[in-house]
Amino acid sequence: MQRPMQSVRSVVLILISMSILWIQGCSKQPDLITDFEADKSVVKATLPDFSRYTNTKEKKAEFFAFMERLTHEANREIMVERNALKAIKEFGEYDKMTPENAAFLARLAKKYRLDDITPTAKQVERLLVRVAPVAPSLAMAQAANESAWGTSRFAKKGNNLFGQWCFSTGCGIVPESRAEDASHEVAAFKTPYQSVRSYMLNINRHDAYRQLRRIRAEAMQKQGFASGTALAGGLESYSERGQEYIDEVRSMIRFNKLGRFDHPEPVGS
Repeated sequence: MQRPMQSVRSVVLILISMSILWIQGCSKQPDLITDFEADKSVVKATLPDFSRYTNTKEKKAEFFAFMERLTHEANREIMVERNALKAIKEFGEYDKMTPENAAFLARLAKKYRLDDITPTAKQVERLLVRVAPVAPSLAMAQAANESAWGTSRFAKKGNNLFGQWCFSTGCGIVPESRAEDASHEVAAFKTPYQSVRSYMLNINRHDAYRQLRRIRAEAMQKQGFASGTALAGGLESYSERGQEYIDEVRSMIRFNKLGRFDHPEPVGS
């Protein structure tokens, strides 16, 4: 009668051991923070009437203050995605991810147009190059340049601060100087914040800005952040003016001392 009892005890011990191993395995799963709640005061902010300023210095200061809030919030959303992605990479066992984490990775890959990349390890590495903040100074300088300091027709009527195009009828505002055989429109957005988010997504996933992303990845690896002056070097395809446009954006960053917005906030601030 002793043997059956010993067998039962052995089975119980094995089951307990397996449960412990299963729990330990589950504990390694990253607890991803993927929900992002944007500041409503930024999301709903309307474009100020910058044309009312007669003092150029005052207009610039107000424009950059407005843009700083928008770029900070848009980059904050990107960093939520990036931190979750880094947690997935650190976990490393991609075939053992929870359904929730796997679904998040799939959504991110589709958003950044890398859903056709395999294996998963390669996809994650490629995503980390794309899912990264855009230097505030770059966004500020380009917005000032493209929207004439927030006073252009497209900025006022469509909240378009970056001159972005769209290609479906009625998606935006038809340019007055558009060629007869052209079909593009200048995209319209509900709010300036949407324009900033769209601009950053374009920079982060369009093939035209692959060099910009390489510059950023190298800079972030070396010093933890990338300056707008450096990233401007990857804007050759943003404007037909090419290098002249790059030089102009860099000059605006330098003259207005926008580089101060690019440095990451000190830990604990």
